[in-house]
Amino acid sequence: MDFNLSKEQELLRDGLGKFLSTRYDLEKSRAAAKTGPGWQPDIWSGFANELGILGAALPEDVGGIGGGPVEIMVIAEALGHALVVEPYVDTVVVAGGLLHRAGGPVATSLLEKVVEGNAVVALAAAEASSGENWQDVSTIAERDGDGWVLRGSKIVAMSAPLATHLLVTARTDDGISLFVVDLDGATTGIETHPYRTVDDRRAADIVFEGLALPGDALLGEEGQAWPSIATARDEGAVAVCSEAVGCMRKVLADTVEYAKQRHQFGQPIGSFQALQHRMVDMYMELEQAVAAVYLAVLKLDAEPNVRARAASAAKATIGRAARFIGQQAVQLHGGMGMTEELAIGHYFKRLTAVQFEFGSTDYHVTRYAKLTRS
Repeated sequence: MDFNLSKEQELLRDGLGKFLSTRYDLEKSRAAAKTGPGWQPDIWSGFANELGILGAALPEDVGGIGGGPVEIMVIAEALGHALVVEPYVDTVVVAGGLLHRAGGPVATSLLEKVVEGNAVVALAAAEASSGENWQDVSTIAERDGDGWVLRGSKIVAMSAPLATHLLVTARTDDGISLFVVDLDGATTGIETHPYRTVDDRRAADIVFEGLALPGDALLGEEGQAWPSIATARDEGAVAVCSEAVGCMRKVLADTVEYAKQRHQFGQPIGSFQALQHRMVDMYMELEQAVAAVYLAVLKLDAEPNVRARAASAAKATIGRAARFIGQQAVQLHGGMGMTEELAIGHYFKRLTAVQFEFGSTDYHVTRYAKLTRS
């Protein structure tokens, strides 16, 4: 597959790569994730003000650059290579896409804040009773005069503990609707239970107990949010697939380098043919994953079934590759592979978590099968 970047996209990749190599320290990042606020706000500010990547794929009328899926792929892969925990995919890709498609003064104003680095937005869509089916929504929003009242609960809302705003799916009289919740103004009627995930990200389970919202908290038309949410889920899935590619490139490179340096029986373990074969298998899995991601990126603007089929194919392929490459890398590093001191253990955790974000590997295999039969 011929997939050449434009000069502007190459500059974006190179500039971000240089920033991360000089400014993003893995040890400092893990310390912030484990004992600090969960992220580094100064890095997020740098993304906005020094690099402009928070607006690279957002429209020019909100201060963005007007890029698209390829720019998101380039950025996400670079972030994955550096194992960045800051919520780019959740805020810019998923929430940014939902806000852009919803339109209106509230969405536009919030998008401008996202581009400036002054707002972090997270989507709360998953529910305990519906599992991976985001269309099965039990949370309800009822009219109350000119406003709304929100009741229900959400689980595993990624980046919610870092967010200034939430986008919440809820069922109204006309179907599934999307609401924006300003967390600074929400003092009663909401209960948040934050936690750290296995890969050092932040998530939360959220309970809405009669949360009062203004009338303009409704984004887009009432009951018509599902097509946009389905699109956002596929966009998020493809973005984390791109992130996983960056992770796997780093893991493979580190494993090859370790095999050159680690000696056993008086010679580098990389000279053993059996281990060479395993590293070649890792490389082949990576290349298949890259091809699947490229195809999914090119199909994100296609009609829904084509987009969904390509996204599921990429997510399923990435799930298999992430599992294989992560496990092989840990085994080839020996017991050191799972230590906190070695980067490979942190990448392995991220590659494990990626398999379940925006739908598990099994979910996407099943969805792909259904889509190819229709």
